[in-house]
Amino acid sequence: MKLFIYDHCPFCVKARMIFGLKNLPVRLITLLNDDELTPTNMIGKKMAPILQKDDGSYLPESMDIVHYVDQFDGQPLLSGKTNPAIGEWLQQVADYSAELLLPRFAQADFEEFATDSAREYFTHKKQAAIGDFSAHLANSADLIRRLERDLQTLSPLIVAPDAVNGQLSEDDIHLFPLLRSLSIVAGVSLPDNVEAYRNRMAARSDVPLLLDMEN
Repeated sequence: MKLFIYDHCPFCVKARMIFGLKNLPVRLITLLNDDELTPTNMIGKKMAPILQKDDGSYLPESMDIVHYVDQFDGQPLLSGKTNPAIGEWLQQVADYSAELLLPRFAQADFEEFATDSAREYFTHKKQAAIGDFSAHLANSADLIRRLERDLQTLSPLIVAPDAVNGQLSEDDIHLFPLLRSLSIVAGVSLPDNVEAYRNRMAARSDVPLLLDMEN
């Protein structure tokens, strides 16, 4: 199967994770961020991730891909219970995480920004959504302090480094992509067990962190 992605995209990370967790082969294909034609030809609109199945048909939407791949061999892996507190925590951090992440993504060496026009496309679209990137970068210290307080709140919710609730569940598919994205932010102090979970999940899912792009 082929998975069309943007490397920075947390929804794409969700789809990548299930292949790594189940040790299933997949060919990753990174789309240029300003390539509207390719995904539109596949599914009628510009979005990622998109899975091309073995039969050549296309499946969009990250969690639809996760469910399809998890059930593919009749042995679903995401069988653990979810914890509503994880979803509440993610919603809380979502209120401001884009202000930390999007300006840094726009500066980073992602394959989807391999051309100037692709990077400019991303910057224009995202600044229209959240405001001037330079203003958010200037506010980084306050945002990082807020994040570190929230990470302290997350710490007691993590049961084990192998799975946030002790057994793999959809909570892992939602939590790790944000923690992976946040690894691009320099100067963030994580509680030991949050860092251990992030590192272990990166290894288990075969989705590397962004520490080499940290800024």
